[in-house]
Amino acid sequence: MSAAVDSDFLLASRGVQRTLDAFVVGACFDRASKHAAFALGDGSVHLVPLAERESWQRIEAHNGSVMALAPDCISESFITGGDDGFFRRLGVEGSLQTLAEYPGKWVEHVASFRGEKAKGYIACAVGRDVHLFNADGQLLKSLSHPSTVSDFVFDTRGKRIAAAHYNGASLWFVAAKTDSPRLLEWKGSHIRIAVSPDGDSVVTAMQENALHGWRLSDGQHMRMSGYPKKTQSLAFTRNGKWLATSGADAIVLWPFFGGGPMGKRPLELAGGDGIVCTMVAAHPQHDVVAAGFADGLVVAAEINSYRILPVAAPGRGSVSALSWSENGANLAFGTESGFAAVVDFSKR
Repeated sequence: MSAAVDSDFLLASRGVQRTLDAFVVGACFDRASKHAAFALGDGSVHLVPLAERESWQRIEAHNGSVMALAPDCISESFITGGDDGFFRRLGVEGSLQTLAEYPGKWVEHVASFRGEKAKGYIACAVGRDVHLFNADGQLLKSLSHPSTVSDFVFDTRGKRIAAAHYNGASLWFVAAKTDSPRLLEWKGSHIRIAVSPDGDSVVTAMQENALHGWRLSDGQHMRMSGYPKKTQSLAFTRNGKWLATSGADAIVLWPFFGGGPMGKRPLELAGGDGIVCTMVAAHPQHDVVAAGFADGLVVAAEINSYRILPVAAPGRGSVSALSWSENGANLAFGTESGFAAVVDFSKR
């Protein structure tokens, strides 16, 4: 996509930005949508209070690189994993709590689910195992897989964990008394995973520049291919109608309505100049997808109207992190060169 002259207008007029001098591994907001966080490859996490956007705070979270960042299941805190083997909880005031330690191993993925009355779960992936904790940080169980877990997520109701690994994916019921996963098999290396909002579709991104999916209700396999690059980011839209993905020179949206994506062409938005889309993030309330590209361009695409809104111009490094706040009012993004920003989309 060619950047317009005013591609930086939103960033300049509604954004706050910093150059942090290290690879931005992850970006997200707390459950209260009051703070943004950026995790860096130098082990630090930078906190941004949205009410005072110029007051950035640096926390030395890990001795090494932060591998993963996610909102906590409780308000106004985050969870992180590092290559130092620590799984930690980070409060927005700067407090740091070690939830678990795995000496000599990497905590590569973290995730949470917020339930009713502020209860929920947090979890981390270490090697072949996903370790599940309650909101208080008490270990509930460890779920072992046939190979290293490359990604995992909670479903939208918090009833299941879906984990990607070599030769497929595994589905676990969180509250099961006896842990026996449903194995979704497909040969190859599966590196990312997403579950549709209705819980019926599980999709993984594969090492071979393709997606594979399973429809749980009838066991139907779904194959989505044609990508020039690996898909490193995928997200279902709020109602599950579309699956947005990176890996091409456009935002690729597969239709998950009217029988699903098989035999249908995907919708492609914000493409045309050969620059690969590296990250996507679906808006929590509207049929809008944010996307970041390898040249640093960030856009927001309205699916129904095909309208493309530039957010930030190219030139700041490949976009490596992208996230909406839960209330949909703010977008955070970061790049491989260490640029980080939060843009306000709220009505004024």
